[in-house]
Amino acid sequence: MASHAPSKGLTDVAGIKVGHVTRSERPTGCTVILALDGAVGAVDVRGGAPATRETDLLDPVNSVERVHAIVLSGGSAFGLDAATGVMRYLEERKIGFEVREAGVRVPIVPGASLFDLQIGDARIRPDADCGYRAAAAASDGPVEEGDVGAGAGASVGKLAGRERSMKAGLGTASIVLDDGLVVAAIVAVNAVGDVIDPATGRTIAGVRTPDGRGLADVRTLLRAPAPRDTRPGENTTIGVVATNAALTKAQATKVAQMAHDGLARAIVPAHMPFDGDTIFALATGTHAGPARVDIIGALAADAMSEAIVRAARTSRGLPTLPSASALGAALR
Repeated sequence: MASHAPSKGLTDVAGIKVGHVTRSERPTGCTVILALDGAVGAVDVRGGAPATRETDLLDPVNSVERVHAIVLSGGSAFGLDAATGVMRYLEERKIGFEVREAGVRVPIVPGASLFDLQIGDARIRPDADCGYRAAAAASDGPVEEGDVGAGAGASVGKLAGRERSMKAGLGTASIVLDDGLVVAAIVAVNAVGDVIDPATGRTIAGVRTPDGRGLADVRTLLRAPAPRDTRPGENTTIGVVATNAALTKAQATKVAQMAHDGLARAIVPAHMPFDGDTIFALATGTHAGPARVDIIGALAADAMSEAIVRAARTSRGLPTLPSASALGAALR
């Protein structure tokens, strides 16, 4: 059975901290997930146009097992610079992979960025200073959601053109079992399609009707002739699933793969040619119980889909991009 204690989100996994920096003048931002004691890391990239950093390192056949942070950011490939600041923060605290002959520790900091350059002034992006400040602000308290960090410039529902899209953001969710196993997710939702609540099958946010007052339902639009002059543009949903289970790198990779099932349940369509959909997995190994990868992966998919729905529901929107909450009951 799962417990019903109030959820902090990803930080329900002991040893994980989360910090945001939001550049509200555009808006855009970055979200840093810290594992200061190290965590087994993995990744699964399904989108056709990813902006990523250090993902090859996470291949199970490669040597380094543990990572010290994951960085999610806006700003497209420019936003990958935020990880440089996180590395500086960790190096100052002597956290990283030890290279004895050089007398240094090298922080292992993979990351991924989403495309939000169409929101505001594209010259304003998350940079190394943003990454440093997000790492410094990281805590193990409840994770702030909505239009913050990597979700500050996130939007959904662009299949019929950006003028009919909506604002989304960043969401998180956790599942805590009675035996102490924790599986949690955090995600910045920037999708070409709609956010669907798997519990009801209803659209939460996505492509609006031509008058902008309702939802068109992308599942219907996908079966209609596509306008030739409409280009959905670049998109990407990026996130992390974490558990306190003890997993190998290969097992963590399988959990990241299974978490994409939750992404595909809650976002329609997903994994498109111009998406960069990417999910990282972290395993801290503090739970003493057996590590059932099948159960952990299934729970990771559930946590991911719940976090995606929360990312849509907690956004407050922008003047030119309404959110699910702003459009009210008509979108529920």
